[in-house]
Amino acid sequence: MPAIRIVLVDDHAVARRGLRSVLGVNPDIQVVGEAADGEEAVKKVSDLLPDIVLLDISLPGLSGLEAAPSIRSISPNSRIIFVSQHNSAALAREALQLGAYGHVVKSDAGLDLLAAIDAVHQGQRFMSRTLRSVELT
Repeated sequence: MPAIRIVLVDDHAVARRGLRSVLGVNPDIQVVGEAADGEEAVKKVSDLLPDIVLLDISLPGLSGLEAAPSIRSISPNSRIIFVSQHNSAALAREALQLGAYGHVVKSDAGLDLLAAIDAVHQGQRFMSRTLRSVELT
């Protein structure tokens, strides 16, 4: 089975390194690109057509929420998982309404990120343990 191809989008290099570290324990995951803002994310996704985009909400310039519709338009088979410091149920609902398959709170990433990728890659929705009360429809 081919590796799950991922693009990481976060404006903080340290956060991207941390996510890479979590992902690095799974040999079935390949990080194929990184971006530090929404515009760069759209370009990377257009060039790389990843399976999954791990997308921060708070980005300089074009936010993750603003970039999501463009990402879905240019790469409809790429599934978005928002990975954010925000643990707001309203924001998580908005992310899902924009077509995201999941939302992982950064503080839960060590426990939830790999499970989220696995679920989303299989076509399921995923909500971080901090936000489990959010409706996944």
